[in-house]
Amino acid sequence: MTSAAEQFASNINLASFAKADELKKRLLFTLGALIIYRLGTFVPLPGIDPDAFSQGFQSQQDGILGTLNIFAGGAVERMAIFALNIMPYISASIIMQLMSAVIPSLEAIKKEGEQGRRQINQYTRYLTVFLATMQGYFIAISLQGQTGVVSDPGPFFLLSTVVTLVGGVMFLLWLGEQITARGVGNGVSLIIFAGIVAELPRAIAGLLDQGRTGAGVGGGAIVIIALLALALIAFVVFMERSQRRIVVQYPRRQVGQRMTQGEKSHLPLKLNVSGVIPPIFASSLLLLPATAISAIGDGSPDWLQTVGFMFAPQKPLYIALYAALIIGFTFIYASVVFKPEEVADNLKKYGGFIQGYRPGARTAEYLDYVLTRLTMVGAMYLTFVCILPEVLKASYSQSIPVYIGGTSLLIVVSVTLDTVSQIQGHLVAQQYESLIKKSKLRGGRR
Repeated sequence: MTSAAEQFASNINLASFAKADELKKRLLFTLGALIIYRLGTFVPLPGIDPDAFSQGFQSQQDGILGTLNIFAGGAVERMAIFALNIMPYISASIIMQLMSAVIPSLEAIKKEGEQGRRQINQYTRYLTVFLATMQGYFIAISLQGQTGVVSDPGPFFLLSTVVTLVGGVMFLLWLGEQITARGVGNGVSLIIFAGIVAELPRAIAGLLDQGRTGAGVGGGAIVIIALLALALIAFVVFMERSQRRIVVQYPRRQVGQRMTQGEKSHLPLKLNVSGVIPPIFASSLLLLPATAISAIGDGSPDWLQTVGFMFAPQKPLYIALYAALIIGFTFIYASVVFKPEEVADNLKKYGGFIQGYRPGARTAEYLDYVLTRLTMVGAMYLTFVCILPEVLKASYSQSIPVYIGGTSLLIVVSVTLDTVSQIQGHLVAQQYESLIKKSKLRGGRR
């Protein structure tokens, strides 16, 4: 049964969108900010030869660099100033959220309201600078080790590259915050979304070209891949919108001299409580060994190169560890974002209870029971969607673009659903405002 808000939102049409001037301004601002981001992905780092690097990238695009290139919107392939994209901030945010759950002092700061949230955000930015600096240094060392890529190797090149890459990350972080405040949707998520979507046409064109020339996959396989991609999108949308609604009962209350009827509400628990965080964190963690080894170059010991080969994407060890980390981080992150004890205490505080369970500890046990089973289903779902493209690429000699599944697909679908929901919210607010203005005009005429 749909709620009154959902019924009201279903009546929104293009005419109501045309009247929403504030929403149109927000959409134009978001589009302009994303265009600025895309322009930055074509500005190369100072002191390098983009053509020489691009030639070397072609031989490594199916490995770690190709994976990083997905989230950077092609900036890694061009070694642009936004090559690190916003990923250091994502990693820093995940680390801070996990640390806030296990370190009492950070947990106390987090509970201080708006002031605590600002302090945690500041710590996250410091950690972002540190992670971006480390990654930028590894990239600079790796670039210096490639013949003909760097025009003037040396300390100045290392310093300028690190500063440029860190500055690019912080600029994108600022740009994402501006989109969140003055645009539509979550700015950081939209930046990653724009990078992935911008590379989709080229990936599809490359796949079709393989079918035309007969190199890699045939025409029949392309049709199967297209149907599989559509099925995966429908599956992800269904799973992301799925939720378990727990009925919460509120007792009768006396307001003045009138006795109010007992009310029923729902406590919605998403099937995928953790969202796309576990796959992102798992892939980031698995890419660290390969990143460090690639930075050392050919001078690394044989055993270290063997380890790097085993941790390369599409390898059996990589796939097994990837699946294990996704499942583990799903449970860890779910316990961070949803705490049954706090929810049970809040229900008890406002007089709510779940029928058949005593308020307090018994309710917390039941919520934990439900959350554990939902998280298991969510972990299996995330693992299936993320592992499938890795298996396909390994089976078809890495000729399948990873854009059809995995973390990229999860991000695209999740961000699209969230952005559409926010647009719908702005339209609903605009409709309510117009109704209020009409009622005031009628009241004034009377």
